[in-house]
Amino acid sequence: MNCVRSKGLAIPYLSSTSTVSTTMGAHTAIAPVVSKIFCSSSQAVLMVRRRPPTVNGGGLVVTDRNQTAAFRVDGCGTIGASGQLIVRDGDGSAILFIHKKGGVVQALSVNNWWRGYLTDYGEPSKLVFSLQDPKPVLCTNTKGDVRVTVEPSGRTKRHWDYEVTGSFAQRSCAIKNRAGQLVAQIGGKGMMAGRDLYQVVVQPGYDQAFVVGIIAILDNTHGESTSC
Repeated sequence: MNCVRSKGLAIPYLSSTSTVSTTMGAHTAIAPVVSKIFCSSSQAVLMVRRRPPTVNGGGLVVTDRNQTAAFRVDGCGTIGASGQLIVRDGDGSAILFIHKKGGVVQALSVNNWWRGYLTDYGEPSKLVFSLQDPKPVLCTNTKGDVRVTVEPSGRTKRHWDYEVTGSFAQRSCAIKNRAGQLVAQIGGKGMMAGRDLYQVVVQPGYDQAFVVGIIAILDNTHGESTSC
């Protein structure tokens, strides 16, 4: 069974093999990116805490509204390699391996590219999403929006499925789908939005592990607790 959320917040443009929305009476089903076990039929409130580098190599700890560990992110200080991230569930099992593309082609590109893979026995297996992080424009230091494509991407003419708007550095940004509908709010008005401890609200039906994966990349690209 796919994740379920209320009608009117469906994700269009995606096929049934990935993050498709199909109407079922008064509700809409959203297929998960990582796993259906990380979806909820109600709004999820998560707290993200940055670990200092001196504590287990840094990274992120994510807890639910009951202060129970839901996810953990290991970065450079734990893995020992830059441009690599591991998202773990509350029990410590690896569920996502994320890495930044390298090489000459990447160096010449106007974007930084990240890839997110499901893990099988701790090793990367199936590619499930790609994230495009625009490099600052020369002389202006300005950047475009971060955009995410759910894989495989060759099903339609679309170029992206989600985007990140606002300022992660100021803990006031949002993840939205292609239709502009809110998926997750990171900090912002009326929410806890400190640099080391901040609140994330994930809308019903969306994959919370996927959201944490995006946050992990944002943390790394901003030179925070998962970076070297």
